[in-house]
Amino acid sequence: MREFLYMTEKQDVQGVIDALDQTFTHHRIETANGLVHWRSIGSGPPLVMLHGGHGDWGHWVRNLDALAAHHQLWIPDMPGYGDSMAEAQTLDDIVTTLRASMDVLFKPDAEIDLVGFSFGGLVATTLAAARQHIRRMALIGTAGHGGARRERGRMLSWRHPDDPVAEEAALRSNMQSLMVHEAASIDALSLALYRQAVLRARFRSKPLSTSGRLLPVLAQCRHPVLLIWGEFDVTAVPEEVAPGLCSAGPDRRWEVVVGAGHWAQYERADVVNGLLLAWFGK
Repeated sequence: MREFLYMTEKQDVQGVIDALDQTFTHHRIETANGLVHWRSIGSGPPLVMLHGGHGDWGHWVRNLDALAAHHQLWIPDMPGYGDSMAEAQTLDDIVTTLRASMDVLFKPDAEIDLVGFSFGGLVATTLAAARQHIRRMALIGTAGHGGARRERGRMLSWRHPDDPVAEEAALRSNMQSLMVHEAASIDALSLALYRQAVLRARFRSKPLSTSGRLLPVLAQCRHPVLLIWGEFDVTAVPEEVAPGLCSAGPDRRWEVVVGAGHWAQYERADVVNGLLLAWFGK
């Protein structure tokens, strides 16, 4: 793993993000709903990675090296997020637009692997049910299960354009409430990526994330599915929701990552990378 991805100081963190972004191949795919911006890196079987709500490609920053050594990673900014110009009003809009852009990048019947984080887990499952040609899928802290949440603190208004200190304090508080378990996990890189993502998020995912839409769609998927939660993920109680989700089809399993919050693939990257490599194959 690149040492600069574990920086804790603020010096030139944007330079680090920009340098990392330049390591990708960028694909700007026009669809009927606008442009979808994809990033690819690595070599091997294709693995499509969908970020969470209020997110972008940066949700996967600590997983790139490990996974790209064995897979060609394809990471979109979903419609309504990040660098994608395509907009969306509904979940179906997101799925339809993503699928259209994927048909440009891959043959419609090409078999791919798929991983989704948080709201991206609901998107991934809905996409998989529609596209069908999915070999394996993993869902990290997936949204849409309809079960109880373990709220840790209220989310603060963070838009303080004239007060960067207050803005950073609010963003840091929100990360501690929702994204990570340990305050020490909020380093300069994670904070900068979080700020970048929420500034550019335009789609309102929370009503879908707190809905119960996942289970009936997951029941339509016949491919193997791995469900992963952080031990302290505030968006779910894994022991309560996992058995029902695993009963939705064959070859389902679930794992809890000790010491992690919601953004488990950042906070406990080595553990999550190991689970994903074992699941998708090296």
